[in-house]
Amino acid sequence: MDYQTIAEDILQYIGGKENISFLTHCSTRLRFTLVDNQKPDYSQIEKIPGVIGLRRTGQCQIIIGNEVIEVYNALSVLIGELPESRDEPAQQRWSARLIDFIIGIFQPLIPAVAGGGILKSLLLLLITLGWLEKGSTVHVIFDAIGSAPLYFLPILVAITTANKLRVNVLVAVSAVGALLIPGMTKILADGAVVFELSLKNIPYAYQVFPAILTVLFYSRMEHWITRYAPKSVRVFFVPLVCLTVTVPVTLLVLGPLGYNLGIGMSAVILTIFNQLGFVALGLLAAILPFMIATGMHKAMIPYAVNAMTQFGKEVLYLPASLAHNIAESGASFAVALKTKDIGLRSTAISAGISALFGITEPAIYGVTLLHKPVLYSVMLGGAVGGAFIGLCAIESFALVGPGLASITMFASPENPMNLVYALIAIPVSFFTAFIAVLILWREQQSPSATQTITPRDNGEHKSFPVHAPVSGKIIPLESVNDDVFSAKLIGDGIAVIPDDNVLYAPVSGEIVSVYNTGHAISMVAENGLELMFHIGIDTVKLEGKHFKAQVNTGDQVYAGQPLVIFEREAIAEQGFDTVVVCIIANAHQYQIQSIENNQQVRQQDIIMMIEELAYEQ
Repeated sequence: MDYQTIAEDILQYIGGKENISFLTHCSTRLRFTLVDNQKPDYSQIEKIPGVIGLRRTGQCQIIIGNEVIEVYNALSVLIGELPESRDEPAQQRWSARLIDFIIGIFQPLIPAVAGGGILKSLLLLLITLGWLEKGSTVHVIFDAIGSAPLYFLPILVAITTANKLRVNVLVAVSAVGALLIPGMTKILADGAVVFELSLKNIPYAYQVFPAILTVLFYSRMEHWITRYAPKSVRVFFVPLVCLTVTVPVTLLVLGPLGYNLGIGMSAVILTIFNQLGFVALGLLAAILPFMIATGMHKAMIPYAVNAMTQFGKEVLYLPASLAHNIAESGASFAVALKTKDIGLRSTAISAGISALFGITEPAIYGVTLLHKPVLYSVMLGGAVGGAFIGLCAIESFALVGPGLASITMFASPENPMNLVYALIAIPVSFFTAFIAVLILWREQQSPSATQTITPRDNGEHKSFPVHAPVSGKIIPLESVNDDVFSAKLIGDGIAVIPDDNVLYAPVSGEIVSVYNTGHAISMVAENGLELMFHIGIDTVKLEGKHFKAQVNTGDQVYAGQPLVIFEREAIAEQGFDTVVVCIIANAHQYQIQSIENNQQVRQQDIIMMIEELAYEQ
């Protein structure tokens, strides 16, 4: 995958650097906060090779999949540093801006918190198995490593919040860090009084919301003081005033407010869970496909983080996610088993593997949401698995996407059966969704498989010509040295052994996709004919060398217009077959009459006559 090209295309169609207010990424998506949400060409973004899908929920979310980090890094180089004065989108609703703010703060925390949590769960498992002694030097060292992200969570939150608000990160960290100093902790425990006001004894380590409120207040202070402070003394005067005011205000007001906010949020969610019991887990697991598709599942992250820091475990969102993730995997593998579509099978297998390890976006956007029976099967698998998890009261002890690789997150220091039940929940969710797909899903067959095909009245539907896409010798598709093309698994067509270095459009139409290496291109003719051209066999390995595309996705082209210039001799010298394949993907809709094989053709010659077919039930 050409990450640089993908990044360049995304930047072009998103509206350029000047339209980006904020950029981050999660495990599968690029997440943009845009200045003008109407400026991007969303239809073109979805057509970029390497882009799985697109969602607009306050943020513009471009779904890449497992290679999102590489695309993000390439995009970051192109964008550089975003201006601090960039305005936020004025047209965003307050709810969308709130979600964007929450995601911007909590999303970057997950790798550190997840890594530490999994390490601690592995230690618990080793102790349970008797392979590690609790309290030993090795245990203490690695337990401290795993505990560090949560203990210093206020510092991490201060960094992400300051980055989101574009204020001085180091000063923001200093303000929050003052709450964690051992001397501060001691005077709070002893019942300190400031300005005849008692300070509440709050353990600020592990806390999230006090840090957020602190940085929010500091950001307002920084902007206000900077506006009025003399430029000659700003470098020390602004931090001095901000720290002097922010920390006492936090100790008196913001800290207790944030602490109680976290406790209240957890209490509300746990009350719902306690009232509904296993039903709540089953219901949440069932609706997670919709929550993830809209990005609303991110709203659960603050609760999950707070629950993990407050109780050391989480009993609703993460356990429900286990049932949903595995259900997505089971449904995807069932689709892969049942489908006759090679492309869908490949997508489903890849998505099923990713979901099995906790990454569900490829399954949701590539399989589940495209087929309603599959969606219903996932919901059923999630509901049954979630209900089982709820009945067994399974608890999570690490903040990470649940799956096979992270299953130790359910290792309990007090209940060894917690992990056992989680392991049982995996086949329960998997096979419920798997069997449901086998029963409910019926792949739509091509018309040729279910209908009688007869030519239409030629007086009303005339045949139309397809010209040679390249000069050379016509050979039958069956002779191509590639099992997919020769077996006509993608579609019918012809092949040409080229004696020229230019691929031309054989008909007029629209370019649907241009592969990033330039060796393959697809188009749709004005009459609906779907054509795919592939230059050479296995030439994707050349990574674009010797190919230069002359058109872009979405271009309108005319018959005879150059599409790709390629260096035929150089490709052959490197040991690659240079045959050019022309495939009609929707060949079942047409009657095709092609010229005899082994003929020499030039670019303007007619090689096929195409006639649309009628379908009689």
